[in-house]
Amino acid sequence: MRRGRLAVCRRCFGKGKGGIEVSGPSRETRRERRETMRHDEEIEILRARTNCAALLERSTPPWRLDRRESTRHCLKYRRGRGEILIVNHDGRGWWDPQSDAKGDVFDLVQHLEPRLNFGEVRKVLRRFTGIEPSFPAADIERGRSPDLPLPIRWARRPRLRRGSPVWRYLTDERRLPPSVLETARAANVVREGPYGSAWFAHHDDRGAVTHIEIRGLDFKGSVRGGDKILFRLPGGSEPPTRFALAEAPIDALSLAALENIRADTLYAATGGGMGPKTISQIEAIVARLAPIPGSRFCSAADANPAGDRYAARHQLIAAAAGVPFERLRPPVEDSDWNDMLAQRERTTP
Repeated sequence: MRRGRLAVCRRCFGKGKGGIEVSGPSRETRRERRETMRHDEEIEILRARTNCAALLERSTPPWRLDRRESTRHCLKYRRGRGEILIVNHDGRGWWDPQSDAKGDVFDLVQHLEPRLNFGEVRKVLRRFTGIEPSFPAADIERGRSPDLPLPIRWARRPRLRRGSPVWRYLTDERRLPPSVLETARAANVVREGPYGSAWFAHHDDRGAVTHIEIRGLDFKGSVRGGDKILFRLPGGSEPPTRFALAEAPIDALSLAALENIRADTLYAATGGGMGPKTISQIEAIVARLAPIPGSRFCSAADANPAGDRYAARHQLIAAAAGVPFERLRPPVEDSDWNDMLAQRERTTP
């Protein structure tokens, strides 16, 4: 027996007087582990190499791509009478604009065939691994006609209506009350976009649409072209004596909801960062407030470091115009006014 090494007699393995009890994985356990590893590996391969669009095109009955309503990153598929599914994330994800259903390719199969268990879903997906959709997403952009001017595109979108997918998204997901949505509809600042998305318009002083922000269950962006200026929702009275400025249109609408739409307030949003045209418009609005007794500029930016930086810039604009300033900071750190509205709705009986 060599010095410095522990030698254990084979006869001493297991329980016994003077023996050492050594436990190790049984053959059966090792086999189960290998099977689990192979199982997990196959799941990741199927998830990575199976395109949701290709699966829809080869379903029975097949889904058809709506090329006119599709973009490179959102492929709209239709089937039968009113069935719609949107494929995103380069074919790795999908969502239903008419319900809360969404997920990866495994969820898609179970959405189409609810009776299938997970093992049966895997068998289905094996047939589609590596297959590409018949109409590549890149071809959609190459075949797209030039964009129409923003005011025309805005005018062609339907007005917000009760019970629509967009209405349900804003009331159910964003917790905006019907009274605020009715006011926004009357002011022509929100319309129904494709795929159940909400369109929010920025206007200039003449009332022309200059920019359109888009929000949906699984999408955040804007319509190409135009310039950010301000999203604005008048409270009622003219001229307003109070200017409440948030970052996002939904936050401006949420603050209006929390305040029961104050008649003396112009609720507005910058859409995030503030470019020269946005700053110029803010300065013009604040300048109009200056001669009005009791006027006030309220910064309703988010409760985070970025929001505080925006608020500091707002305060400088107010000081330059000689208008009293107030910071309307959401009371919960790292939150916005829509978070506060949702919290109130959850806790209100």
